[in-house]
Amino acid sequence: MSGMQDIEGVLRDWIGLDVSTIGSAAIERAVRERMQSTGMADLAAFARRVRDDTTQRDLLVEEVVVAESWFFRDRQVFDFVADFAATRAVLPGRPPVRILCGPAAGGEEPYSVAMALLEAGLSPDQFEIEAIDISRRALARAAAGRYSANAFRNADLSFRDRWFTADRGHAVLADRPRNCVRFEWANILDPGFTIGRVPYDVIFCRNLLIYLTEEARRRVERHVDRLLVSDGLLLLGAAEPPIMKGDWIPAGTASVFALRRGVHVPPAPFRIRDVPRQGELQQVLVEPRQTTGRHDAAGPRPGARTSTTAGPGVDLETVLSEAGRLANAGRLAEAIEVCERSRPQLAPSPELFFLLGMLHQSSSDLDRAEGCFHKTLYLDADHEEAFLALALVARQRGDTAMAEKYRQSAARALARKEAAS
Repeated sequence: MSGMQDIEGVLRDWIGLDVSTIGSAAIERAVRERMQSTGMADLAAFARRVRDDTTQRDLLVEEVVVAESWFFRDRQVFDFVADFAATRAVLPGRPPVRILCGPAAGGEEPYSVAMALLEAGLSPDQFEIEAIDISRRALARAAAGRYSANAFRNADLSFRDRWFTADRGHAVLADRPRNCVRFEWANILDPGFTIGRVPYDVIFCRNLLIYLTEEARRRVERHVDRLLVSDGLLLLGAAEPPIMKGDWIPAGTASVFALRRGVHVPPAPFRIRDVPRQGELQQVLVEPRQTTGRHDAAGPRPGARTSTTAGPGVDLETVLSEAGRLANAGRLAEAIEVCERSRPQLAPSPELFFLLGMLHQSSSDLDRAEGCFHKTLYLDADHEEAFLALALVARQRGDTAMAEKYRQSAARALARKEAAS
């Protein structure tokens, strides 16, 4: 093996780099820079030093990694995450919303998250942001919180006036968002990366996978899967959702590049419940949106329960399993079709309507998603996940007052469940 091949092997093993994504010429330039700095002229000797000396390895990585970003890159992503966090932060007894950003580059992304959450009305004690990067140089720049004009590329820069002060041609970030982020040197590919970490509600891993080998991508996915809470969000770069091989489905509109875990059917049999009269169900389904949410205050409707099966040869668990399989494969339209085709043969079920709501929400059809979540609540007035889903829909529509009502309803539903347990 030649010296350059040896060096490329070290980069592949340590940071998962697929050399073809940046080109061998870029690696060669980085190697020349480091050889000049060390005064070494023998490529093979330098390759051995990089392999055996972790300090030299990390210094070479500094020359190779792309640590460029800017504030609110894809602004809609940060608005979506802020809405998501705001729907959960108010639940009673809930720990702070935990967010991981990796790689952090110069801090532009995690600081953007902090600003977005503060602007959404969250207090600093309602969330925690951890930011990691393998570049110590980038982390030092992030800690300084001092940025050139290159970090501000959006058309709307009003946030700069709110959160930064000018100082000799640079913009210095205010202490309030800076204090919301904890930076750490770490390698997400390290086998020990997940050890001792508390799971996160949101993980940013944008524009990393596109530079990695297939094996490294799978390792990152395994780590993300271990560290993301069951109902959490994974944010990727525009080209990266198809790279994920596990059970993931879209979590928002196509422009936010967000994923959540796929649909999994509980292994235990569903409980058999009483079925409401069809006329009662049809009546509640035509209620206007403004009146929904009141069922929470009134308590469960008498008889508003559901059943496992209805028509011959059709059962709820099979339908949910098949729809979940299709959704996890990214075939959302087919999953919706399975649910709708089977629904007339099944007794009204909160599980089925909630799944349909999730599928419509993932397909960016907020109207149908909202209708399904309302039906879920008619059948199960303490379905806090449906209330939270409606809060997110309301925030996406800009109706913050209604979103707050839904969040309060979710909190009350959760409190009733805990009191009954």
